[in-house]
Amino acid sequence: MDWQSFLTTEFYINLGISIGIVVLFLIFRGIFAKYVFQLLLRISRKTHSEFISHFFLSFEKPVKWLFIIIGVYVAAKYFPLFAQDNALFLRMVRSSMIVLMTWGLYNFASASSVVFVKLRDKYRLELDDILIPFLSKTLRIVIVVISASVILEEFGYHISGLVAGLGIGGAAIAFAAKDAIGHLFGGFVIITEKPFTIGDWVKTPSVEGTVEDITFRSTKVRTFADAIVTLPNGTIANEPITNWSRMGKRQISFNLSISHETPKKKVQTIVQRIHESLKNNPEVHPDTIFVTFDEIKDNSYDIFLYFFTNTTVWGEFLKIKEEINFTIIDILEQEGVIIALESTRVYVDSELPYTQKLESKEQKGELSLGKDS
Repeated sequence: MDWQSFLTTEFYINLGISIGIVVLFLIFRGIFAKYVFQLLLRISRKTHSEFISHFFLSFEKPVKWLFIIIGVYVAAKYFPLFAQDNALFLRMVRSSMIVLMTWGLYNFASASSVVFVKLRDKYRLELDDILIPFLSKTLRIVIVVISASVILEEFGYHISGLVAGLGIGGAAIAFAAKDAIGHLFGGFVIITEKPFTIGDWVKTPSVEGTVEDITFRSTKVRTFADAIVTLPNGTIANEPITNWSRMGKRQISFNLSISHETPKKKVQTIVQRIHESLKNNPEVHPDTIFVTFDEIKDNSYDIFLYFFTNTTVWGEFLKIKEEINFTIIDILEQEGVIIALESTRVYVDSELPYTQKLESKEQKGELSLGKDS
């Protein structure tokens, strides 16, 4: 390369043409973003199809960068002292195209959850709220892996050789990442067996709360203290899980203790009236209602109540339980029956012997002595 070639008129003309081409494509990029893309977006919204709108929005930025890459490629033909057919340059251009395509597909896959939901609703597929995000994330990983393999092939790296190389150290990698692999399989178990789903109220030895998110590696649970607890899937999948959200009904059971002074007929009346009030309550499940005179204790007669509410929602359950307690209090007041309290009775005999009375008076100084005559 001779330094005098930088001083020729042809050098500056070609340099000016190259810069002009790049600037021209930047102008095209601005026109596309301001007019063409907005027109396409308005047309897609008129079709009332979210699929087309998501597609255009996903490829908006990749297409803008496509103008720049095409401009650089065309400008390279006129750029002085540079060969457009340079092998490395062509590989970089092709790889850039693949990256832009991957970028658009990745963005579109991020919104694929909406598409999966529509397909599930339209064709009545058995896809729950856990599996849909899982499929979306899996699709994005597949897109990235395929694109990376194509780019490596473009630069002469054969995937088969890389896979064979990974196989040599596969045992060591698997041993080092055994916990991560265990959590991944735990996530797979949770998704396939479905012990819970997003929004369920669950209880395990580690945490209790509402499930907010399930990923490949972990599950996020919001506790009743409004804190987020992140549990590895391998841990939660190996623990006993109680899913309170899947209760068909919610149990209420307790003992009602009434005083020993309550006559037999009133005990029978109270048992019957409480049973009738529960039977006629629309919020109480009618199949299982038990109200029985259960036990005679030292301080009380115990009436056992066992029934279920139709709702499993915590707030509604507490409200129904409160109303039933008020009804029971009304029945007891109407029958003139009091609730028994833990107490101890002490009986004192007032008929004391004469000698004990004398000793008591002497202690009090009340006994008078006779005088000598």
